[in-house]
Amino acid sequence: MGLFNRTKTATTATVQAPAGPDLSHLTGDWTVDAMHSEIGFSVRHAMVTNVKGRFTEYDGKLHLDGATPGNSSADLVIKVASIDTNQAQRDEHLRTGDFFAAETYPEIRFRSISTEAVGEDSYRMNGELTIKDTTRPVVLDLEYTGSATDAYGAERVGFEGKAVVDRTDFGLTYNAALETGGVLIGEKVKLSFDISAVKAA
Repeated sequence: MGLFNRTKTATTATVQAPAGPDLSHLTGDWTVDAMHSEIGFSVRHAMVTNVKGRFTEYDGKLHLDGATPGNSSADLVIKVASIDTNQAQRDEHLRTGDFFAAETYPEIRFRSISTEAVGEDSYRMNGELTIKDTTRPVVLDLEYTGSATDAYGAERVGFEGKAVVDRTDFGLTYNAALETGGVLIGEKVKLSFDISAVKAA
């Protein structure tokens, strides 16, 4: 936050801006707890509604610097076969070559490049997303949601995040025309992250 100066007539007064939260205790390495986290997505279906889904298996590592957010980083590996849209036939189709080709490309990867604070509890993380051996830049908007020591003595931290990607940038081009016009599946995919991470011992 820092200090800012406010000048009134001939007198200069130094005013303390409201202090942000002290996040120095967050500094260190953290492991994403998949049991208490969720990585989801939604995409337009049939031009009128959204299909929502999630991935249930993934590994993630965070390095946080509470004092200097620019030194923070993240790595995430998602198992494609764990995709779940609450409809088994659709999930099987998504695992095929029409979409993710899960047997050939079993993992989706995210690696951060840079991080910056954009508000008191808000951050922007620039990174690279790899799907089907295609890597494209992606921007995650993150919100720090809190930290605590749980009932088992583990230190936890939480973040919520969102991003938007074009699936065709990653070779996910399958579609079908609708009789009424338009296409079955939208190109824009909204990603959502609800992350709980445990501090490494």
